[in-house]
Amino acid sequence: MDLFGTNFLSNNLMLPILDFFYGVVPSYGLAIVALTLVVRAALAPVSAGQIRNMRQMKVAQPVMQKRVKEIQERYKNDPAKQQEEMAKVYQEFGNPLAGCLPLILQLPILFALFATLRGSPFADVSYPVELEIVPRDQVVQSQPINAQTHNIYVQPGLHYAISAVSTAGNKLHEGDETVLDFRTPDGRSLGSILQEVNNPNVTPHWTVKSGSELVELITENGETKLKALHTGKVSLTGVVPGLAANEGFLFISALGRVGAMDSNGMIHWDTVILVLIFAASTYASQMITNQGDTAKNPQQDQVNKSLPLVFAVMFLFFPLPAGVLMYMVIANVFQTAQTFILSREPLPENLQKILDAQQKTVTTQAETLPFERNRPKKKA
Repeated sequence: MDLFGTNFLSNNLMLPILDFFYGVVPSYGLAIVALTLVVRAALAPVSAGQIRNMRQMKVAQPVMQKRVKEIQERYKNDPAKQQEEMAKVYQEFGNPLAGCLPLILQLPILFALFATLRGSPFADVSYPVELEIVPRDQVVQSQPINAQTHNIYVQPGLHYAISAVSTAGNKLHEGDETVLDFRTPDGRSLGSILQEVNNPNVTPHWTVKSGSELVELITENGETKLKALHTGKVSLTGVVPGLAANEGFLFISALGRVGAMDSNGMIHWDTVILVLIFAASTYASQMITNQGDTAKNPQQDQVNKSLPLVFAVMFLFFPLPAGVLMYMVIANVFQTAQTFILSREPLPENLQKILDAQQKTVTTQAETLPFERNRPKKKA
């Protein structure tokens, strides 16, 4: 599913930028860094609008809630007047929903960037294929395999749109054979392309996920055939290795490695370090965002402090490729720095007065002794 035009943005924006930076500095690790910084810098004005709105709403929210409640009660029988007064409140303090628009505008590009780093050349690309084997006396109309097309790098800077195909379609009779292949939209075989560029490091292969007793895979001269033995449904997976999946960068041993622990129980400390840096930067960003908050909610404050731990556990047990984690760390540090800079900006004059009043109230309450807070005031 091409969510928000993710594939279009990835193919026409992310990959050209990635290829450009790899051409300047032949390192896919540096290319990820550069691509992430370019995208975050391009989105910085939009992100800044969201951060400013959140900061201003935190100050204005108590006053706004009071004003809105008063307006609703005063003009409950006059919807038109109520709407007019509400518009004045939003004009004075800003619209709480205004912070959502910058976030929505960022999503397509961020999804495209995320999808780009999860695919070739940084990670292996999988093509799920479903086949059905039917009796020989049954008349069927086979349909082409509807496998999603992915960009596959065959050498640095050179990639092709590749899809998985079955020459006999998605239905076979018992005893029939079909060729399983990876091809471009114009019918070129990925195998022939790899021979042309002389790249033995990318070797596609097929595995049977379910129904292995129903079929036989035969590999001859670089070609994979599937022979149908018995009726039933078969699930296959075609895998094309990522060109840079095993390429290291700084302390990261392999950009395409998924998870902090392999099947042998070996811990990959480079992935653990990335997860810990992401959690720490998330915590720092939240502390900066919540500084100066005079109306803290203890429960919300506890949720904010535990969120980095939740992310850390999630990425350890629901792992991502190391290259994707590296992008998330860089983007998080960039966002934290931007939040810190914007937190030093002066607020609009009306909001600054509200903040000063809130802080004065908090200071007064803190300086008052506990037994004095509930003491009745003396009458003059």
